[in-house]
Amino acid sequence: MKLDVIKLDGGAAGSVDLDEALFGLEPRADILHRVVRWQRNNAQQGTHKVKTRSETSYSTKKIYRQKGTGGARHGDRNAPIFRKGGIYKGPTPRSHGHDLPKKFRKLGLRHALSAKAKAGELVVIESAEAEGKTGALAKQIASLGWKRALIIDGASVNEGFAKAARNIEGLDILPTMGANVYDILKRDTLVITKAGVEALEARLK
Repeated sequence: MKLDVIKLDGGAAGSVDLDEALFGLEPRADILHRVVRWQRNNAQQGTHKVKTRSETSYSTKKIYRQKGTGGARHGDRNAPIFRKGGIYKGPTPRSHGHDLPKKFRKLGLRHALSAKAKAGELVVIESAEAEGKTGALAKQIASLGWKRALIIDGASVNEGFAKAARNIEGLDILPTMGANVYDILKRDTLVITKAGVEALEARLK
């Protein structure tokens, strides 16, 4: 599959052959859903915590005698039945992460790339380089019509470009190893450099 390559100023820079195994698949929502769910669950902190009846600060004294009051039998005020008592079976700190095979994660990334290619939201640029001036880069991005874009570069990101892009709303840039399904699907436009295409093909083959 061939795609035109452009420069950041909008000029043409030839074309590139994209691997059908990465960019030509029929996207499957179930695969993308599983990979995104795995990513989001692993990112969840899991620091939620409630106090049980052994951790609340009431006295442990029996609140009234066992028999003769006409009321129910109770011990102390820490019981879950009372206001400000302990919580029964509430959340405790834990990991929400779960395992997903490496082959399946790679498959999900292929389907994410294919989904962007099929939707016409994939752009290949010659390189992502800038002199570190946010204003100049913002004008180029606006002229290209990218509002919410993710740029994937090669093994490393150009320092000047990263500095210039840092303050532009809706623009993210990642090296190839940072490319992931959630960030790709979250953005309206996926922009990959020629170096990024080569690195992705090497990574996902």
